[in-house]
Amino acid sequence: MRPLVVICLLLSGMAAAAAQVGSVRGVGAPWREAPGYLPLLAPTGIRQSAYSVYVSPLDLETTLRQLDSDAARVRAPGAWQARPALPWDAFGQAGGYDRSAMARVYGARQPRVARGARMEAGRVVESWTLVEPYPDTTLHRLEPGTILIVLRLP
Repeated sequence: MRPLVVICLLLSGMAAAAAQVGSVRGVGAPWREAPGYLPLLAPTGIRQSAYSVYVSPLDLETTLRQLDSDAARVRAPGAWQARPALPWDAFGQAGGYDRSAMARVYGARQPRVARGARMEAGRVVESWTLVEPYPDTTLHRLEPGTILIVLRLP
């Protein structure tokens, strides 16, 4: 009887995990995890434990509209507003990406960036950066859609 209980518990956990596929907390589907971006965009040393990267074919405006209903979103002045930015401002200086390759892939175009934070139990737990369009991992072409960089705060 006990093996059957263990199997049922494992299967229920797998079903719950499967229900989360395609969705990021606070944002609807379709998102897919993109760990190939971690070496490019996250600082060395803490990237696996603190950073997550997701991509979506949805444009930034659609994504931000979906976020409007997220109760965990911190509503601070200027947060969650899309603005044009230089590529190295959009992606920061801490990642390992080639700055000149990033500039070349965007050319004269500026990505649109939105930043904000999310709360749980009354404290800020995540910082989000959304960028549209975003480069592929080789920094050779721009992809349509939005990239989401999540920094989990301790």
